[in-house]
Amino acid sequence: MGYAIYSRCGAIDMDITSAKYITDLRGGESTILVVIDGTPMTVPQDPSNVHFQAILEWAKEDGNEIAAAD
Repeated sequence: MGYAIYSRCGAIDMDITSAKYITDLRGGESTILVVIDGTPMTVPQDPSNVHFQAILEWAKEDGNEIAAAD
């Protein structure tokens, strides 16, 4: 299912298929590896980031979760 996130630029549609936390060099999980529209990318956990907002909405649905880091 796609997600429409609204920003100052208008609606942004995203098809998220997976998300997983990434452990950073300090051992924290500040970044998420996500596949959006078939493209893997990293997204910071920043509340103002539209991709992060879409990931949080995606994770609220049954069956979707952000996987733990390895």
